[in-house]
Amino acid sequence: MVNLLVDFFKILFYTFLDVLPILTIIVFFQIIILKQPIPHLRRVILGGVFVVLGLALFLMGLEKALFPIGEIMANQLSNPEFLGIVEGEVIHWTNYYWIYIFAAAIGFSTTIAEPSLIAVAIKAGEVSAGTISANGLRITVAVGVAFALALGTFRIVTGTPLYLYILGGYIIVVIQTIFAPKDIIALAYDSGGVTTSTVTVPLVTALGLELSGAVPGRNPAIDGFGLIAFASLFPIISVLAYSQFMFLKNKMFHIKK
Repeated sequence: MVNLLVDFFKILFYTFLDVLPILTIIVFFQIIILKQPIPHLRRVILGGVFVVLGLALFLMGLEKALFPIGEIMANQLSNPEFLGIVEGEVIHWTNYYWIYIFAAAIGFSTTIAEPSLIAVAIKAGEVSAGTISANGLRITVAVGVAFALALGTFRIVTGTPLYLYILGGYIIVVIQTIFAPKDIIALAYDSGGVTTSTVTVPLVTALGLELSGAVPGRNPAIDGFGLIAFASLFPIISVLAYSQFMFLKNKMFHIKK
């Protein structure tokens, strides 16, 4: 218990140091440049305290729970005994299907819970006057990340080069951008960035590194990284594809009417 408290106060201290430059810049511009008092000062201070405390608790949870879970699941799901491999038998990429399913499930669930995606989805719904559904956008992005992580773990297991997948993915994005409705392109591109945030990154990174360490012949430094690149790219593809599908569906509906 004592060690837990010591770890928490260390994280709290370093979190405060990380937030301090942002607060300094805001206060400097408000008081020195704009020469205006900070409105609702008590509320701002209380909000700052909650932000630092919340971030520290969140980082503590990542360190003590999410990272270990990612490591344990990767090791267990890639264990030859779990895969039903007899000693001396060659392990084929098809034996790792539980890894692909787990990666897809963890990608979908972490993306749905991603705070930055929730914020973007709500704002997108507001500025579009309800044309873009916040829940629909979140689900579409989450499906993209789920597919991305399943494909990314497949790449780790097979050992194929990362650049082939990323290059192919961006070629698809370029083609989609040409034909997609123009008012959705910016949102689609932003959807890729907001998925690689506080919830998704720690768990996905732990999964990639531990999986590459557990699969025979893989090097964590070479093969373990890259899952985040998949998680950034494929949501763009899924959102553009969804917008194109809805555009064609609405067009067909109007033609029939």
